[in-house]
Amino acid sequence: MKIAILGDGGWGTTLSILLTEKGYGVSLWGVLPKYLEILKTKRENPKFLPGVRIPKSVYISSNLKEITKDAELLILAIPSLFMRRVLKRLEDFSFKDKIILSVTKGIESNTLMRMSEVIGEELGNVNLAVLSGPTIACEVARGIPTTCVVASKDEKLNYKLQEIFMTERFRVYTNSDLVGVELGGALKNIIAIACGISDGLGYGANTKAALLARGLVEISRLGVTMGARRETFWGISGLGDLVTTCISPYSRNRAVGERIGKGERVKEIIASMEMVAEGIYTAKSAYRLSLKYNVELPITKEVYLVLYRNKKPLNAVDDLMRRERRKEF
Repeated sequence: MKIAILGDGGWGTTLSILLTEKGYGVSLWGVLPKYLEILKTKRENPKFLPGVRIPKSVYISSNLKEITKDAELLILAIPSLFMRRVLKRLEDFSFKDKIILSVTKGIESNTLMRMSEVIGEELGNVNLAVLSGPTIACEVARGIPTTCVVASKDEKLNYKLQEIFMTERFRVYTNSDLVGVELGGALKNIIAIACGISDGLGYGANTKAALLARGLVEISRLGVTMGARRETFWGISGLGDLVTTCISPYSRNRAVGERIGKGERVKEIIASMEMVAEGIYTAKSAYRLSLKYNVELPITKEVYLVLYRNKKPLNAVDDLMRRERRKEF
């Protein structure tokens, strides 16, 4: 099988290594030719996956047509902010008999669409699935045991992708709840920013536990309203991904929150980052979704106010702690 991966960030590069080691013919696409020359020469991704060797058999190119032409599986590892822009460059290509797999965790800001919806709108009726879960790229690349979930409405497609990706150190589960898997992967980034703010303010394990527990309630509350199954959020792509993103020192979203908690401005943080922290943009989308569906998301609301309304983190904490008394469930 020939596989094309669009997106030369840490996760796209990691998947190129994993799939090459399984014997597949893998091509990796990036938008910046000069940077791709560094990857070709050094066989390393110094910005996004430093210290990890890219096998020589991974073909690297900035030519979209060349990369996708003969690929049977097309993996989209593009930040949600740029997903539609790249998909529009693929509109004239044929995707008959190809599998499209999104590994992006985000919600489009202006349309409030999940990535699978954006892909469907741009590419039409394609064989589509998503892969999500607690998958810190540098850990997967180094063979640290990891689990994830592949989701689509087609059971046969799920099993096929499970077989393609499964290794002794990368365990893949299947799930038919496409909505739940996508929302779990996107919304947990907001809670990770909240946990990072807590770290930056010097709070402890009690605070983080509260944010994790109540954050999961928020994620599932909105998810069920949007058509997901509640139990999906207790699984690998929900609770599993939430825990990893909120505690890992490699989590970009948690790191953004920590810097905010220590007093840095959001614009300065974004300008200093090479990689995209999806939670910054998902916070706005989720806040708008909460208004659209009339769903209460108190942590998400406070993160949104901190990010976009210059609310002070300490004031956000005070407002969360002083909310009206209520039952847990």
